[in-house]
This record gives sequence, structure tokens and C-alpha cells, in this order.
Amino acid sequence: MITDLLLQNLPDSGQKLDAMLQAFDDLMFVLDRDGTILDFKAGDAAQSYLSPEKFLHRKLQNVLPPEFAPKIEHALRDIAGGVKIILFEYFLPTPAGECWYESRIVPFTSQLSIMFGRDITKYKQSEIKTKRQLDQLAALRAIDLAITSGLDLKLLLSLILDHVQIQLNIDAASILLLNPHSHLLEFAAGLGFKTSALQHTRLRVGEEHAGRVVLERKALHIANLQSRSTDFLRSPFFSQENFIAYFAVPLIAKGQTLGVLEIFHRAPLVTDHDWLNFMETLAGQAAIAIDSAMMFNDLQWSNTELTLAYDKTIEGWSRALDLRDKETEDHTQRVTEMTLRLARQAGISDAELVHIRRGAILHDIGKVSISDGILLKPGPLTDDEWVVMRRHPLIAVELLSPISHLIPALAIPRSHHERWDGAGYPDGLIGEQIPLAARIFAVVDVYDALTSNRPYRKAWPQAETLEYIRSQTRKHFDPKIVSMFLDMVNGE
Repeated sequence: MITDLLLQNLPDSGQKLDAMLQAFDDLMFVLDRDGTILDFKAGDAAQSYLSPEKFLHRKLQNVLPPEFAPKIEHALRDIAGGVKIILFEYFLPTPAGECWYESRIVPFTSQLSIMFGRDITKYKQSEIKTKRQLDQLAALRAIDLAITSGLDLKLLLSLILDHVQIQLNIDAASILLLNPHSHLLEFAAGLGFKTSALQHTRLRVGEEHAGRVVLERKALHIANLQSRSTDFLRSPFFSQENFIAYFAVPLIAKGQTLGVLEIFHRAPLVTDHDWLNFMETLAGQAAIAIDSAMMFNDLQWSNTELTLAYDKTIEGWSRALDLRDKETEDHTQRVTEMTLRLARQAGISDAELVHIRRGAILHDIGKVSISDGILLKPGPLTDDEWVVMRRHPLIAVELLSPISHLIPALAIPRSHHERWDGAGYPDGLIGEQIPLAARIFAVVDVYDALTSNRPYRKAWPQAETLEYIRSQTRKHFDPKIVSMFLDMVNGE
């Protein structure tokens, strides 16, 4: 406001302009309508990237870097059209380094305008550094989330290399992992390569750059690969990559070296303390991620082996029962396979099929407590013997329920003798009270029993068996399951 009052007392625009040039310490240009510089003032000569006399009588569009010319042209048109002020940012490659300016163009007279440039380099550098740090934190957070999500090792390595390339602004990177059995460094993942030069890497510890990094457990930097005899003799195609700068960082977790992160760039790399620190941080995070993924994979494999052993044990129990009761030999295998097929047709999920399979295998496990005199009796059972025989579903529950792993599989062993009309055993369940798995199994169990030879009768023909099953709809069997079963068998 004081400046406005002072300028109002000056007799002409020339004096006003001169006063303004003296009053402001920042960069200032006086422009005509087409952007030609009529006068200028730079408070600090370091702010200029051309000598002062070279500014005069040139268009501002031709003085600033070419990428800013369209902004200047647009701003001058807006000023001529009556806009009071135009704001924008630009940078200049000055002798002191890259400088950023916040600029505004304002009309001065009908023919003249003034562009003020305020040096915001420190603020811009701070802004850029803050954004870089936020991006780096986001990258580390993304790797953290990948670690906890249990990503496949290959996907995890790909994610890590993406962040390495973006955050370090380099052309290419690879990860070599140390094989614990062969003790060789082997290529595990790569990004940014034009050839397959390094994909077959197998290095001994101490061999070439990466091998020495593992041996010495410290980072290696080569500023110019092309100025020395390179160690990348592992590939005849490496020279085609035209790499200049190289870094190798050991991947160490829990005191154990897991591999090497290799960084490549096709131009000299300008690094600072922050860049090197973050490279080390990324390598450390990568090592933790790899260690976690490898532990997770080992745990998964152990669980798989345990599950396979568990299922083999279950199959062994069932096989022992089949061998005891020669009449039903191979019956368990057949009904298990057919039950799974029908369950899939019914839309049951893969996770639930695991429990149905185990339940089908163990459906008659309760018969282990039934005496041979009853189980192997060649003739009809007495009423008292039927009371004992009908206890086998509950005996199965008593045997299996202490094993938490098998609790989800109990539906078939307990309920496969229930009937849709409620006349079954052991609980007299009716209709959909009967677990779906047991309703599916009941149809398959009867079908296999009737179509198999027994000492006291020959196997029924398939057509007769299917007609019997159809006749037991809404009596013994769920009508929906019967319909699906008939479709499945007739479609074979």
C-alpha cells in the first residue's frame, strides 16, 4: 500500500518502472506485447543463465528453456485479453545449479507487462525431497504388505525390483539368490534388461563381482564398467546392454547372506548420501522379504507333506477295514471317487471337497469295533445284532472327534445311514436336516453296494439299480441329489 502511494506520486510510467526495478530484489523482466524483453533486473547474477546483455531485445519465449515457451505465449495472450495476473513455475539451469522460480506476469501499461520471478529453489528442493521420502516410505510399506500377505517368491522379487527401479531411478536390476544346497549364486529375477544376458547366472561364492560381494558381505560400486576389464564374463551378450554404472549389495537377513541385489545404469549415476542409504534400506528390506517368503514356502511344503502323510494314514485305516471285510474290498475307493464327482456337480467348493473326501474314506471306520461274528456273518442279522451294527456311526464319531483335523469330515461317517423320510439312523434326521455331504454319499453308497457282487447275491444290473434309486426318491434319498446323480451316471 505504501509502494502504491509512492508510485502514484511519480510523474510518469518510466519513473514508476525504474522505481519498481530498484525496489524488488528478485528477477524481473519488462516485456512488450509479443514478449520481447525491453529491460530486466536480476538481484543475483547467479540467477541468470545467460549474461545480462543477451537478454535484451529477445523474446522471453526464446530466452527460457524451450519447454516453457508455450506457457509464455499463452500467458501473454491472456494478459492482452484482460487477465490481471498469470502465475506459473519454471526452472533455469544457472551457474549455481538448477533454480526454480515462481513467476507472475501482470499488465503495466496497454503495451507493456512485467514478469516477476521469485527464487523458490530452496522450497522446491524441500518439496521434491519430501515427496521422494514419502514415495520411499510408500515403497517400503508396499514391500512390508507383500511380506505379510505371503506372496509367491517370484511375485515378491518382481515387486521388489519394480520399487528398486522406480525409487533409485536406474535402468535395470537383478536379484541373485544363494542356493543353500549347491552354494551357487543363481539368477532369480531381473528387470530392465534388453537381452537375456544374465538369466543363466550361476556363480560360486567369491567369483566375479557378485560372488565377491557375498564373500566380503559389503556393497560394491563400479562407476564405469566400460573403463575397465569387466567381470561379467558369465555372458557373451552383456556388452550389448551398454551399462556404465554398477552397484552390488549383499542381501543379509538374520546374519545370513541370501543373495545379491545388482543395480545397472546406462549412464553415469549421480548419487548422494540419501540415495546410497535408501539403496541399502531397499536391500535390507528385500532380504527380509526373501527370508520370509522362503520360510513361508518351507512351511507350506512342510504342511503339504504333513497333510499327505495324514491322508495316507486315513487311507491306511480304511484299507485295513476293507481287508477285514472282503465283501467290501475296494468299495471305499470307488464310493470316494464317485462322491467327489457328484459333490463337484452339486457346486461344492474345493475346500469343502477335502473334508468330503476324508469323510467318504472314513465312512465305515466305526465298524472296527464291531465283532467279526456280526460284521462277517454270512446270513441275516438278528434284531440284537442290528442294534450293535447300527452303533457304528456313533462309534466313528467317538473315534474321530478327538482329532480336530477331522471334525469337519464327520458328517458322512455319522449321517450316511440317515433317510430323507426320517426312518434312518442314528439320529432319525429328516430331509435337509441331514448334512448335504451325507445326502450325496448315501446315494453313491447304495448304488455301489447294489452294483457290486456279494457272497449272498450277484450284482444288480445298472438299469435295475438306477430304477431302484429313482423309486427311493423322497423316501431314502434327497430328490435333488437323485436327479443330479442320474444325470451324472447317464452322461457317462
